[in-house]
Amino acid sequence: MRFSIWPSPNRPWEETLDLVRHCEATGWDGVYFADHFMPNTDDGAPADGPTFEVWSVLAALAASVPRLRLGPLVCGNTYRHPAVLAKMAASVDQVSGGRLVLGLGAGWQVNEHAAYGVDLPGVKDRLDRLEEACTIVTGLLRQPRTTFRGRFYRIIDAPCDPKPVQDRLPLLVGGGGEKRTLRIAARHADEWNTWSTPDMLDHKVHVLARHCEAEGRDPAEIAVSTQALMFLSDDEDWLAPRRGGDVGRAAIVGTPPEVVDIVAAYRDAGADELIVPDFTMGPLTRRKDTCDLFIEKVAAAFR
Repeated sequence: MRFSIWPSPNRPWEETLDLVRHCEATGWDGVYFADHFMPNTDDGAPADGPTFEVWSVLAALAASVPRLRLGPLVCGNTYRHPAVLAKMAASVDQVSGGRLVLGLGAGWQVNEHAAYGVDLPGVKDRLDRLEEACTIVTGLLRQPRTTFRGRFYRIIDAPCDPKPVQDRLPLLVGGGGEKRTLRIAARHADEWNTWSTPDMLDHKVHVLARHCEAEGRDPAEIAVSTQALMFLSDDEDWLAPRRGGDVGRAAIVGTPPEVVDIVAAYRDAGADELIVPDFTMGPLTRRKDTCDLFIEKVAAAFR
């Protein structure tokens, strides 16, 4: 399995760079960064708080961190024309020397669409746009020129030069929708990602396999990644109030031996990569300590 860190976009750049460099030095495999412009709110209202733009950060990490695989988790398709996104991805892949994975999803966060004047269509139209975007992005990244005339996008004899360093820059489709998103992944993706528990992932991997069968594709061609909030410690007193609680997202809670068992369940469900958000890890020093505990006492069991 691969193990990648996911720094919060709401923290200072200096802390993000420090943590990512630390993870690179200690044996992590990759780094992901979210594509948002402001913190989320349950009621869709605007929210204050620093939020770094994903492609600016990825370009800086590509130049500053020489080994880790890196990518957005995931780009909201509503924010950028897919031809522009392909150009950005190719450029960052060049800067990184061929280490980018391009994560792409339908887009969802209400408040930032409203605040920035970005159209947020209904779910069906968003998924239709995502499918067209996947066709455009893969065409531009892998063909000399691309022409596409769809319902939402049109490009005519469009180049993408320079091409990525990678012959096949991976396209990661993000999202857990079983009827459309997983079918789009089966048609277009090199990788697929969703938040999950092991049981949820096992179910969705089987759904993805059925879509692949319908598309005439081997599901083994699609790498699977997943993530959950991480509460890892050797301190039982610290863990006690965090056990059994609902934090609104899939979460991993336990001591290193317990987390080894949970990661094994993810692996057995089909995960090729576990992505670890740092959102719950506290100050930078504690984030580094938690990352060290994970890589030394959990990830080591899978290498």
